[in-house]
Amino acid sequence: MAWLKRSVKQKSFDALELAREAACLDAGDEKLVGDFVSVDFDDDGRIASYLFEAFLPGYKGWRWVVTTAKIDKKSNPTICDVVILPGPDSLLAPAWIPYVDRIQPGDIGVGDIVPTSLDDTRLVPGFAALPGDEELDAVQLWELGLGRARVMSIEGRDQASKRWYTGDRGPETPITKMAPRPCVSCGFFLSISGSLRSAFGVCANAISPEDGRVVSVDHGCGAHSEATV
Repeated sequence: MAWLKRSVKQKSFDALELAREAACLDAGDEKLVGDFVSVDFDDDGRIASYLFEAFLPGYKGWRWVVTTAKIDKKSNPTICDVVILPGPDSLLAPAWIPYVDRIQPGDIGVGDIVPTSLDDTRLVPGFAALPGDEELDAVQLWELGLGRARVMSIEGRDQASKRWYTGDRGPETPITKMAPRPCVSCGFFLSISGSLRSAFGVCANAISPEDGRVVSVDHGCGAHSEATV
């Protein structure tokens, strides 16, 4: 009986061609509107949504949905809305990923600003700085109003050290394995202060590929200061 009622409603509404014309007008080209798919009616039979295949680039499997309405059974149908909606086998965009999880090294250019969230676990208030990372201890910094608003947390330091150690300037790179000695014994190796000083330093050799970069103490290259000795 349901299909019979549906057939009666469709016959009484008779807005298929009107809906197709509306879809073609909205698309700007009738070639972008495909075959009729189906029609859905509301319970009162005054609103009908006609579905047509959509041939829009990048919208595989989507459908034009043209909603029409009638004031009463004797009135002519009019167009309410024209949209495209995904079908059961449509191509959908991947789930949205927040920019903070999407941004990669090298993405930030001149003038780009990337705000850091207040609840970033890599940072803690400045008064929570490890004493060895500042010239004054944490209490003195807080009392004198010096230091930075936020400093790296233990979690942030851990993430950074793992990233550096497993990166291109860690101990497992080809250039390190061919180096005569590790960076820690090089005269151009500058130690850094803070809690990471025992594991990392900065290369200051102008001819080294690592000049001006953070390197692990067991990294190395052919420009070691004692390579000729």
